[in-house]
Amino acid sequence: MNKTVVQAQVRAVLPTKEGCAVFLGNPEKVFIIYVDTNVGAAITMFMRETPKERPLTHDLMANLMMALGAKVERVVINELKNATYYARLIISAENELQQRKIIEIDARPSDCIAMAIQQKAQIFVSRSVWEEVEDMSDVLKKMEEGGFEIED
Repeated sequence: MNKTVVQAQVRAVLPTKEGCAVFLGNPEKVFIIYVDTNVGAAITMFMRETPKERPLTHDLMANLMMALGAKVERVVINELKNATYYARLIISAENELQQRKIIEIDARPSDCIAMAIQQKAQIFVSRSVWEEVEDMSDVLKKMEEGGFEIED
């Protein structure tokens, strides 16, 4: 069976000079998506379930969605073009008549990942992107073995 998507999880979030490196993958392969510092911090807080004094942007989005009867179903990182990743946020919404609607929204992968972690939704990578990205499993493993603190 040839699936068009591969399931992935955030394996680590590491600070860099210009933001954060999000290691995304599964036991087969790991790749990196670079995100800005604020979204990297949000992803890390959601992974650790860190309490916050005030709602952050992703909390606001989740609260708005919840108020409208919607939630993140899944995220798909669906394209890699000119070293830029693209993603789709798949949302399900139910109205007062219990009619369910699926909504697909173009969004930055970093925001999609943050919202998926926050709402415990699955993250997928399109097979074409998965086959194109460089495997960084060895880099992550060496960093873990070297005692580098991994944010997970």
